[in-house]
Amino acid sequence: MSDEKDTPLFNAESLDHSPKGEISKTAETFVSPMSRNKIFKNVAVLSIAFLFMFTAFNCISNLQSSLNKEKGVGSGSIAIIYAALVASCMFLAPIMVAKLGCKWTIPISMVGYVLYMAANFYAVWELMGPAAVFIGLGAAPLWSAKCTYLTQIGVWYSKMTGMSEDAIINRFFGIFFMTFQTTQIWGNLISSEVFSQRPENSSSFPNKSKEELALCGANYCPQKGNETLRPPDEKVYIVCGITTGFAILAIIFVSLFLDKIVLDKQQGKSRKISFRLLVATFSQLFKNHSQKLLVPLTIYSGVEQGFIGGTFTRAYVTCSLGIWNIGYVMIVYGITDAICSFSFGRLVQYVGHIPFFVLAFLLHGGCLITFLLWGPNPDHLAVFYVVAALWGMGDAVIQTQINALYGCLFTKNTEAAFANYRLWESLGFLITYAYNDYLCANVKLYICIVFLVVGVVCYSLVEIMERRRKLSKETVTVVETVVKT
Repeated sequence: MSDEKDTPLFNAESLDHSPKGEISKTAETFVSPMSRNKIFKNVAVLSIAFLFMFTAFNCISNLQSSLNKEKGVGSGSIAIIYAALVASCMFLAPIMVAKLGCKWTIPISMVGYVLYMAANFYAVWELMGPAAVFIGLGAAPLWSAKCTYLTQIGVWYSKMTGMSEDAIINRFFGIFFMTFQTTQIWGNLISSEVFSQRPENSSSFPNKSKEELALCGANYCPQKGNETLRPPDEKVYIVCGITTGFAILAIIFVSLFLDKIVLDKQQGKSRKISFRLLVATFSQLFKNHSQKLLVPLTIYSGVEQGFIGGTFTRAYVTCSLGIWNIGYVMIVYGITDAICSFSFGRLVQYVGHIPFFVLAFLLHGGCLITFLLWGPNPDHLAVFYVVAALWGMGDAVIQTQINALYGCLFTKNTEAAFANYRLWESLGFLITYAYNDYLCANVKLYICIVFLVVGVVCYSLVEIMERRRKLSKETVTVVETVVKT
């Protein structure tokens, strides 16, 4: 559809709470490089491409700690992914986005995921290790390009409609994460359906004594070897084939249908590799106080995802219910996460970020205490689904609100900001999977609690600083207006 035929999706004047005419004037004078319909089309393309890719990756990664336990290949390869991702955040992400542009950075970065899926056909260190490195190197540019792309088209749409950048960026990230979080549904549905046919003469749950079940949950320790059997190789190969196909489909889809964009700050400039891009990434961390204060909460974002995918699935679900039940429990997690991601992305413009972060603190704090005190048992089947749903609700807040918060706070330096975001989130993943095969579950829970509490306290300081900055800016504006009159 041509730009001339596009019709407004929102009435900017009806949402204008500033002095009459101020916002609508900005909307009328701004000429967007992309039409409104194309903006929403590209939000959809990004969302669907990531849906394909991370349906595959989440399916495989949720199984790693339970499926590939031999020689620690599963958890070890995940740790390598995030170790490589840390290096990629610091050096590769800003260069690739600057040199290739957001569009082509995305499919090129996805190639590593295909290699990792394929390596799972024969999960040995010689294959899984290098494949994990390729994923890690590509993941930072992938997510940095995605976040930069959504933020940029969000800024354009904001100027076109007169709505606030915060509201639009939140809405776009909400749409994206609503779609993205359903990957937990489809990925886990694949693994559950393939693994659902259990060995003959076996029950729906492992036949474990009370003494063996007592070693699950917070008391679970990898060294004690309280494990269930690995599924037959044929079923593992089916899962690997499906996930590899999905990953290839994602690359093809985004290459064909995502439009190129030129970032506002790159208009009229040739995209060359510049040392200033690397300097900007480190400068963003060391000179921006808000960035530094968001580090603990960003690390927790990785720690909590690593916990649900590595520790909860292994110490609680696999240990007491069997590996074939991981998918069903995680589907509930994914559904809740997806619904809440969309809902919270839309509601934040009315109530702000703070109530949602408080909600996440209460949800995850309550779940962590439950995990410490609760002894998982097949007789308590409903509890597995309830805690998974509550954890998904908290994760929805953390994923959508931290991404949107970075987009709103650091709009003038988005690549460096989101490179830092992936850096510290990846460090959280790395920490979690690095100790996954060595620490007992209760120790991991205490680590989660520490990062959660410190992260929320530091985030509160960021909100205080931002409110003071805005108040100071408003005061200066009022004084200048008085002086002029």
